[in-house]
Amino acid sequence: MSQSRRTFSLGLDRFSGFYLWALAIIVFGVWKPHLFLTQATLHSVASSQAIGAMLAIAVLVPLAAGAFDLSIGATINLSAIIVAWLQSAHHWNMWPAMFIAVGATFLVGVVNGFVVVKLRINSFIATLGMATVVAAVQTIVSGNSQPLPPTAAAWNSFTQRTVGGFQIVVLYLVVVALFFWWLLEHTPAGRYIHATGGNQEAARLAGVRVDYWTWLTLIISATVAGIAGVFYSSLSGPSLNFGSTLLLPAFAAVFLGSTQLRPGRFNVWGTMLAVYVLATGVKGLQLVTGVQWLNDMFNGVALIVAVGFAVWRQRTAGARRRVTATESPAESDAPNEPAETAGVPTG
Repeated sequence: MSQSRRTFSLGLDRFSGFYLWALAIIVFGVWKPHLFLTQATLHSVASSQAIGAMLAIAVLVPLAAGAFDLSIGATINLSAIIVAWLQSAHHWNMWPAMFIAVGATFLVGVVNGFVVVKLRINSFIATLGMATVVAAVQTIVSGNSQPLPPTAAAWNSFTQRTVGGFQIVVLYLVVVALFFWWLLEHTPAGRYIHATGGNQEAARLAGVRVDYWTWLTLIISATVAGIAGVFYSSLSGPSLNFGSTLLLPAFAAVFLGSTQLRPGRFNVWGTMLAVYVLATGVKGLQLVTGVQWLNDMFNGVALIVAVGFAVWRQRTAGARRRVTATESPAESDAPNEPAETAGVPTG
């Protein structure tokens, strides 16, 4: 009986997001079936969240290594503006414009890594400052005026053509998520990244190149944000300030995702689950109430709750390890598994 209760509790702990998702679908499906239970709603939620989900992956990678990247909102904006500006104002071909836009965000990641790793500035402060710098560069590039969207048919169909009823940008998201799931969970690089985020000093003593992996994750973060910016510009057109609206939901999804599937560990599928659970709840409430400010409130509350839960879990796990070490001194000599304790990054 005790084992049965323990198993059920573990399942509820890991898969509570699925239960909440199912509950939201049932409640709003019964409440507003003619609006909520439609293919249009399904396709709308899937495609509208694809860019935000990619940005959440950009947030997740450095967080797994113990670093924040608060510049991704400005970075995705810069990419979207550059790729549209080069095509509409300078008549560049789509592919070279995309390459330059993503290359610019790659450089943002290089600078972020240099400031954090070489200058030893806290990643929270460093990337927050970089966000302001990137915003200034965006203003210089755009002249503080929104560039006209490119009119080429190939540019529009790049993200807007449909596959199985879904816009192809959803397929791009699946490819990106699969790649980073494989990278973080099934390669030595992923183990080094999680070890760096779990306990930098222990990882360094074990021979992990902590500075290298921290720098690399910041480059990956900026580059993924740049790719997402290109997709956004093709899907919705360039915008001067949309990136800032995606920053909070991305962090909320990543921290909520760390409580799902592999609790205590930043993971891709938990993040994807959190993105669409939040999106489904917001969509249902908007259909029921008609108010548009629910998105910001929902994501803000979700971020506070998720971070609070992560901190509580970290403290509880630490207390249990101290109790175990006191009761079983022999076991305390065994090495911990830093990759499984994500906690809240401090770097």
